Amino acid sequence: MKTLLSAIIITSITMIGYSQKILISVDMEGLAGVVTEQQLGPSGFEYQRFRQFMTDEANAAIQGALEAGAREIVVADAHGNGQNLLIEQLPEDIEVIRSWPRRFGMVAGIDETFDGVMLIGYHSSTTNKEGVRAHTFSSARLTNVSVNEIPVSEGMWAAMVTGTFDVPVILITGDDIATRELSDFLGDVETVVVKQAYGFHAAKSLTPMAAVKKIKESSKRTVARISDFKPYKVETPVLLDVSFKHYRPSEALAYLSIVERIDSHSIRFRGKDMIEVADFFVFLMEYNSSTQP
Repeated sequence: MKTLLSAIIITSITMIGYSQKILISVDMEGLAGVVTEQQLGPSGFEYQRFRQFMTDEANAAIQGALEAGAREIVVADAHGNGQNLLIEQLPEDIEVIRSWPRRFGMVAGIDETFDGVMLIGYHSSTTNKEGVRAHTFSSARLTNVSVNEIPVSEGMWAAMVTGTFDVPVILITGDDIATRELSDFLGDVETVVVKQAYGFHAAKSLTPMAAVKKIKESSKRTVARISDFKPYKVETPVLLDVSFKHYRPSEALAYLSIVERIDSHSIRFRGKDMIEVADFFVFLMEYNSSTQP
């Protein structure tokens, strides 16, 4: 009788595990070995190699989640042009979100049907004095993004957006600064440190093979305890403050009645919730009257 009861309990736990749906958002600056622009875009001499490493880290997260019982996985290519992952190397039973613009940006595809979000290859925020390639959304355009007067990283923003749908961020991988920044903010989140930041363009890194092993193990462990994680809830209404490196964007945006120019380089938008704020931010980052199809 005791053996039968144990078998029923184990079977029930397994069935619960197999109900999970996971969104995996993959950036590039937080990958093992990434230190400069030479790994991050088509003009860099190491970019093609690091597309492979990016795909390998994504696959490690996928395989770990599948082994823990995830039944459905969506992967968002969340770096640069959104066309970095070698999609032919991803499992055939997952789906991939590519290119821009897209609603909810780096966590595009998120809705109430997901159970957890993994952030692979993420980095620290533009206001952080440490961290490899530290920036928030655009190192060329922005000097600060704050939500309810809290400066945020891309990982923090992701947690705010997904939390609106009652979906928690459960795992982040990147350098020691990025992982600490998000764990300090969220509390219980699984972290994988693939490199130690030595500066904006320097790090002591794991090899790609070692990073893949750690990510797979952590992904599997994270999904196995997914019920422990809680979604982050943003207090509403939501204040979005954005500061630009140049004054003209703030000047032009201030012509919108919904935007307040709070100083020469900064604007404020008030949204009823994080979804409205996220939609406005996509518009802010993507709109250009000269854009051609």
